[in-house]
Amino acid sequence: MVSDRLKNIKLLLLDVDGVLTDGGIIYSDNGSETKIFNVKDGLGIRLLMEVGICLGIITGRRSNALSKRCKELGIDLIYDGVANKADALNRMLERTGFSVEEVAFIGDDLPDLALMRRTGFSIAVADAHVTLRENADMITSAKGGRGAVREVCEAILKAKGLWESILGRFSV
Repeated sequence: MVSDRLKNIKLLLLDVDGVLTDGGIIYSDNGSETKIFNVKDGLGIRLLMEVGICLGIITGRRSNALSKRCKELGIDLIYDGVANKADALNRMLERTGFSVEEVAFIGDDLPDLALMRRTGFSIAVADAHVTLRENADMITSAKGGRGAVREVCEAILKAKGLWESILGRFSV
């Protein structure tokens, strides 16, 4: 059962383009890159971090927009600009001490396939490439950049029995 497997997650890893964003990249006239992040995903990330779940980024692209967003959210486990995501996963595991069974990964496209096959729980966003959806333990109902990360964060919190207490904080 999905919730039983999510209960053991200690580290949630995210791809960026197509997961934290809708995959679109905007370039200004001066060549700077802009990304649009979903604030609901951000709240989900913060709620996970508040209960001790670690968040990390493994992405092939490097951008100032990502650096700023990670700083804002308090994410310091960042491997960006990586060509080999599986190598980055190994470095992440060494750095954190977690086993692959304690790691969930959210991806959307072919460069994410190796991580989906190597982590304990693999998640594809709703609009992920068909190959990722076929290899996923979970497929979100939301698209990348449109609440998919929030959906996963809530699923983890519910699996760990923490969701009701979190709702209580917002009901006062």
